[in-house]
Amino acid sequence: MTLELSGSVALVTGAGRGIGAAIARELAHQGSDLVLADVELAGVEAVAAGARASGRRAIAVQADAARLDQAEHCVATAVHELGRLDILVYCAGVARDAVIWKMTEEQWDTVLAVNLKGCFACCRAVAPVFRAQQGGRIVNIASINGLRGKAGLANYSASKAGVVALTRTLARELGPSGVTVNCIAPGMIKSPMTAGLSQRVLDNAIAESALGRLGEPEDVAWAVAFLCSPRSRHITGAVLTVDGGQSA
Repeated sequence: MTLELSGSVALVTGAGRGIGAAIARELAHQGSDLVLADVELAGVEAVAAGARASGRRAIAVQADAARLDQAEHCVATAVHELGRLDILVYCAGVARDAVIWKMTEEQWDTVLAVNLKGCFACCRAVAPVFRAQQGGRIVNIASINGLRGKAGLANYSASKAGVVALTRTLARELGPSGVTVNCIAPGMIKSPMTAGLSQRVLDNAIAESALGRLGEPEDVAWAVAFLCSPRSRHITGAVLTVDGGQSA
């Protein structure tokens, strides 16, 4: 299915590996030019090179999404270098797992800063652009653990629950300007973030899944591309679970 993204420009954060890289590749496949941001430049440079090899324009930016000035720089780069900005996908995320009585202040602050403050910073930065042009797509990556909670993930679950609430609020604030704001809540996805988990944890996730398997980064990317496309024009404020029925 062609999603009619040719001519659009997308900013994808956390695009250097895993789910973010898969999202970038899918948007490029669907016709988007890209600004790709990550705290580590090497990963996004490789993804950008792949997009350019397929005929897309792509710029790699080293940025800490939790800093408002760097979020604004990413948006300005898209507008100044590629002439426009139509899509924001906020995929930057970290995990620092611990039960609450062992969780440090640093673990709490780091996760909330990247996962939630960074999402706020990027959405805040694109809002004036999207309002001025009376259109745009924002897709934020949350988690099923932001919907249900998970032992040992107080910081991560709280941050992702905040992403859901932020998404729904922005859908109402930006809807009058023709902007849709949605989020994806993945379940357990094979990615660098989950690669270090024990086999017991992975097996438990598989057992929870109605499909009996872990997801692939492309499963999330395909859903994101749909929400970025004109075919989702009447969907906003939605939370789409991509979890193989893990939270069902």
